[in-house]
Amino acid sequence: MTDHHEPLTPFSLADLLARISHEWDSRHRIYDLPVARFFNVSKGPDISMDFLGRPAATPVGPAAGPHSQMTQNIVLSWLAGSRLIELKTVQILDELEIGRPCIDMETIGYNIEWSQELKIPQSLEEYVKASMIIEILRRWEEITPLIGTDSGPHIFDLSVGYDLAGISTDQVAWFIDSMMDAREEIDRLRPQIGGRFAEYRDFDFPHRIADTVTLSTFHGCPPDEIESITKHLITRHGLDVIVKLNPTLLGFERVKEIVTETLGFDTTVLRREDFDNDLQFPRGLELINELNDFAARNGRRFGIKLTNTLVVENTKGFMPDQTMYLSGPPLHVVSTTLLGELHKALPGMLRIDGQDGPIQVSFSAGITKDNLAEAAGLGLAPMTICSDLLKPGGYGRLAPMLKGLWKAMEGVGAGSLSEWQRHKGELSGEAGAVEAYIATLHNPATNRRYTLAGNSKLPRSVDHELQMWGCVACNFCVTVCPNDAFFRIPTPDELDATGLQQYLVLTELCNECGNCMVFCPEIGDPAVVKPRLFIDEDRFAAETEQAFLIHQDPDGYWVQPNAAAAEHTADLLLLLNGEEGFVLPPSSKQWGEQRDRADLYQE
Repeated sequence: MTDHHEPLTPFSLADLLARISHEWDSRHRIYDLPVARFFNVSKGPDISMDFLGRPAATPVGPAAGPHSQMTQNIVLSWLAGSRLIELKTVQILDELEIGRPCIDMETIGYNIEWSQELKIPQSLEEYVKASMIIEILRRWEEITPLIGTDSGPHIFDLSVGYDLAGISTDQVAWFIDSMMDAREEIDRLRPQIGGRFAEYRDFDFPHRIADTVTLSTFHGCPPDEIESITKHLITRHGLDVIVKLNPTLLGFERVKEIVTETLGFDTTVLRREDFDNDLQFPRGLELINELNDFAARNGRRFGIKLTNTLVVENTKGFMPDQTMYLSGPPLHVVSTTLLGELHKALPGMLRIDGQDGPIQVSFSAGITKDNLAEAAGLGLAPMTICSDLLKPGGYGRLAPMLKGLWKAMEGVGAGSLSEWQRHKGELSGEAGAVEAYIATLHNPATNRRYTLAGNSKLPRSVDHELQMWGCVACNFCVTVCPNDAFFRIPTPDELDATGLQQYLVLTELCNECGNCMVFCPEIGDPAVVKPRLFIDEDRFAAETEQAFLIHQDPDGYWVQPNAAAAEHTADLLLLLNGEEGFVLPPSSKQWGEQRDRADLYQE
């Protein structure tokens, strides 16, 4: 990794639209997603869901995290089939120092990043840009044959944290209010819509970007604080609220038994104090009932989300912090077990297991292609995903996941999710679908994919140092990057390098999370070794590692290298001026001016 990390520098709306146009013409992809991974909701059974009274055409989307922070991430999720996008958590502390690397998906999943890496006004702009681009793409005749003429409704769900003092500040209040009425932001961005999309400049874009929120309580948030924040969001902002609960609610002994004994993760270190300092189960039940009643009295809806990540001690040493947060397969078992306990303790209250309870249950814990159909059969909605999208294939894993759900439904003649849930309920008998599914997760005969033994295989590796030019061309750096910072160009005959493809990184979109390094088969960090491209002069000027500033004119590209990259300039020009070339078009100077907009939320 580099010795320093600068903030992400998002692309402007003009850049993002120009990139779509250029990539479509030169590669027939959008943000490097191949058309085979676009999802058409009209090609199978009805998998739409109701989320707090709002329709969404599919029951899945990215969890608040690395896949829902930047515009291109959100658009990629939507193209691949997401219709509930849980936006990355926004808090008042918007200049965090996050250790690098911050994601470790080598086997199951660990992370140390947990909040937005952009300033609050930047977050607003990213979410509004994403909403505008989705409205354009769903009408763009080039791709409607692939996504359908009716791509179905989608929902942007806010995520905020972590205390009332921060959430009630003018800055966060401005952010929430602006997401509920984004007309000013939309009008500011309109002039950037041009080129082949110019006809949409005066389009009546929906100005309500979001009016639901998932409250991120994180670890150790006091119950009274959770109650106060939820009531504030309901009364001050008129939002329907989902409260995310922590897996510690299940208790130290039960979680330890599941993780270390049932599943075999005996080197995972849980700390009792992390459980003692968190919300306890009896108080959790009181809180759920109190907040559900409060929401109903105020004409709003309430739900819960299972679960946040599981706090553990960092014994691996790959990431720098003492604490890390576990996700993936073992969290799926812990969170589903917690679901069962809440279901028993709140009879008839949760909208799962065929019951029409008042409390929506959202779920985010190790959802994959292998268990999506089972989870959907419980009535969970939505099911948000993070760990699985950080594996090779990335956003492209969503469409096969949804098609797997279709196949399961078609196999029993279920034409809708409600019919599929009835089928699963009937199949489970008196035990009920939730209890029956939990039994399979704890049974050694059926739970291998959640155990240490079933998750011990390490990513492929070869004994070779990664080079700037030439590699095994596995494409992993492209697909595992949540920010779409990598792209590939076919190797031209004139370039003296191995490999069918060459890989380059848009460094301003790279937050050095480390995920590409984990999955790269060769020895080295692709984010540092591969050509590091910049379009922002200030970011480029601050770099000490090899870096190239990309310039362009109507005839093509030219590059300005720093001292560490100068010897590679000729090779880079071969790639950038080849048939596919750079991801932004050379014929129009549209690279947007980034500016500090911190004054916009001031009174």
